[in-house]
Formats: sequence, structure tokens, C-alpha cells
Amino acid sequence: MSDLMNGLIEAALCASEAILDIYETGFDVEIKSDDSPVTKADQAAEAIILEHLSRLAPNIPVVAEEAVAAGCVPEIGQEFFLVDPLDGTKEFVKKNGEFTVNIALIRDELPIMGVIFTPVQGWLYAGVVGKGSWRGDVADPRISHEITGWRKINVREPREELNVVGSRSHNTPETEEYLKAFNVRTKTPIGSSLKFCLLASGEADLYPRFSRTMEWDTAAGDAILSAAGGTVITTDGNRLKYGKVVQDDAPFSNPFFIARH
Repeated sequence: MSDLMNGLIEAALCASEAILDIYETGFDVEIKSDDSPVTKADQAAEAIILEHLSRLAPNIPVVAEEAVAAGCVPEIGQEFFLVDPLDGTKEFVKKNGEFTVNIALIRDELPIMGVIFTPVQGWLYAGVVGKGSWRGDVADPRISHEITGWRKINVREPREELNVVGSRSHNTPETEEYLKAFNVRTKTPIGSSLKFCLLASGEADLYPRFSRTMEWDTAAGDAILSAAGGTVITTDGNRLKYGKVVQDDAPFSNPFFIARH
């Protein structure tokens, strides 16, 4: 692993320490202007990650979910970080454990490096496009940041019957209509960016998303999936791009997309 990747992993694990403390002791939920929930765990985790990134790569801009919500949208160039300090806040509030910490590096409109960690389960995923993706385990980052079972992962070969993953909180009729064209073996709802991880590790085949997402929701999972041999395309067949600042929508919003092996 490169020094930068090791630094991103450390940032995610340190942020997870704060998340777990808040998760176990109770928290209030606020509603942002876009009607999405936010807790002090989102805010504390983002502050920790931003501090780490400022030391790791002080010249690379950071687009972080809560900072953007507060109106802090940095100027970006060919290279920038995307941070979702707590992806799946609805799952966090429900206390079902299906939430993640996401950090990604974007270069020339594509994610090239990503880290995803699930604080409750201790699953760690990392990917570098052109080098590969890995999965490991961290039992409890508040006790130790030691990674065990570190192994390379890959998407699986195409098959006739597909295992599909989808949003636990945002399934749509458009998704069901799209899936009619496929021989679907199983459909599993799951929260946060874990859907990308299941594709990257060969545990699922297809993730269609026909509802709202932002770039920080998808970038780390996209990097890990791409490094494992998969791809993420828009509904018109083009590669999903990053750094989108358009006039008729919020900055860094995504179109509908399909993630696949």
C-alpha cells in the first residue's frame, strides 16, 4: 500500500472511533435543507477526516458532504478528494449497522483510489485503479487499527442468473422496471456504499440506482469496484464522471447509474 492509501485508511479508522462512541451513547437527529438527516457523528467524523487529509495532501482540495451542506464548496481541479464521513445516516439512525465511512481520490473526472470502512462490522475495503482491490477486517478501531485477513478481491465472471443489490431506503418503480430485462436470482436491499463492496468482492452482480445520489455517496465504492474489475455507467451507457457542477442541479449530484461486474 502507498503512503497515501495507508493515510486514507487511518483517517477512516480514526473517524470510525468517534462514530462508534456516538452510536453507542445516543444522539439527536437534525434535518438538512435537502431533507436528509445529519447527526453529530457525521460532523465529528468529517472534522477528523479533514484534519488527516490536510496533513496527508495539503494541496489537494476536499469536497466533503457536511461542508458542502454548509455552503463550503471548494474550487476543484483535475485532482480532489470526495468524503462522505457517514454514508447511510438513515441506517445509523435505525441502528442496523449498515453505514460506512467513505474517502475517495478523483483524478481527471474518475475515482482512482477509495477506502470504505463499516464501523460496526469492521469490514475494510480499499481499491487503487490499475493495482487492485482488497478486503480486510478491523475488530474495533477504538482498541486497535490492526488489519487482519487482508486479501485481494475481484468481481466474479458474468452469469445468467444475477444477484442484485439495491438501496434499503430508496428503491423505486424505475428500478423494478429496469430489472425485468434480467434473469434475477436474488434481490438484496442493503444500506450505504456496501452495495459497491459486494459487487467488488464477487458477492453480487448488479446494482441499478434510479434515485438521488451525490458524488460523495458513490466515489469510494466506484473506485473499489473499478479496481476490482467492475464499472459504473449512466443510463445512456457512458462512464459516470465526477466533479460535476451543473447549473440546473446541486453541485456534485449524480444522474441515475448502473454498477456492475
